Amino acid sequence: MDSILRVTFFWLLLLASCGYALWRGRKYERIAALVFVTATVLSILGHSPRLRYVEIEITDLVVDTGVLIAVLAIALASDRFWPLWVAGLQLVDSMSHMMKAIHTDMLPAIYGAAERFWSYPILLILLVGAWRQDQRRRKGQGPIPA
Repeated sequence: MDSILRVTFFWLLLLASCGYALWRGRKYERIAALVFVTATVLSILGHSPRLRYVEIEITDLVVDTGVLIAVLAIALASDRFWPLWVAGLQLVDSMSHMMKAIHTDMLPAIYGAAERFWSYPILLILLVGAWRQDQRRRKGQGPIPA
């Protein structure tokens, strides 16, 4: 039951934050939303039927590295502050794979939690970033989204 609740909460958060970013965000919020949805789908498609997190999750490593590169590019190109937070948290997320490589005896539950945990604050930061951009636009303080 706990797993179903966690998965449901994640999908609701993903759809709410990325949906809002696509609807009301500007270019960088929209790109980030597309990256996060694509990464989620690719991670799911790449899951093997074997026990998860016993060994390094290669698909997740590749997807997390791609997301890290994408959010770093957004952070370098954007004039907003939220992408820096997202890039930092994605770096921490990506380091979970390095920790598993260094400590091969790391418990699967710890590795899995370290790899999944940071998705929640990243999505919340995207939601807040898109909301703040929308508020600026509505008050005439910022550019109209492209």
